This record gives sequence, C-alpha cells and structure tokens, in this order.
Amino acid sequence: MAHFAGEITDSNFETDVLGSDKPVLVDFWAEWCGPCRMIAPTVEAVAEEYQGKAGVFKMNVDENMNVPQQYGIRGIPTLILFKGGQEQERIVGAVTREAITRVIDKYV
Repeated sequence: MAHFAGEITDSNFETDVLGSDKPVLVDFWAEWCGPCRMIAPTVEAVAEEYQGKAGVFKMNVDENMNVPQQYGIRGIPTLILFKGGQEQERIVGAVTREAITRVIDKYV
C-alpha cells in the first residue's frame, strides 16, 4: 500500500512545513492513541486526494517533543493546518474526512 502522508520530525519541520509554499496539514499522533489509529486511514486518504495541492504529514509526539511542545499540543490527535509558515487552523480529536477537507479547501 502506498503512503501519501509523510513522516515529519522536529529536525525537518521548519523546512518541510513552515517553509512550504503550499498549505500543510500536520497530524500529531502517537502509536498508543486509539483515536489516532482510528483517523489514520482518513488522514492517508486526504493526503492522497490533495497530492500536489497540499502537504500532509504525521508527527509522532512520543518521538518528537520540541514541535508539539512549541505548538501547545495537549490532546491527540491534533491536526494543524499551516500556510505561509503560520498556523491557520487546528482540529482536535477524531473527526470526519469532510471536516478535514473543509479546512484544507479554504487554503488550497
């Protein structure tokens, strides 16, 4: 199975997310998080749908501490849409594909 959502880390976040000329959705998640696993296929489908129009990345909060702390991630899953190096919108919790695409559509 192809993976459309890329992995992002503390070390490449600034370049790949904040430096992107396209909108970027970042899924902050953890392996042990049930709701995170529940929306993973949805995030993957959104990544495929917006390929070339928006970036979609997943950041494991257990393996990357700096960026989640910097953005005040308190609950997961948290999805943040960045554009122009700035946070534009934030979705917390397991949500529908439509809720995610509605946010991305405002910025593509």
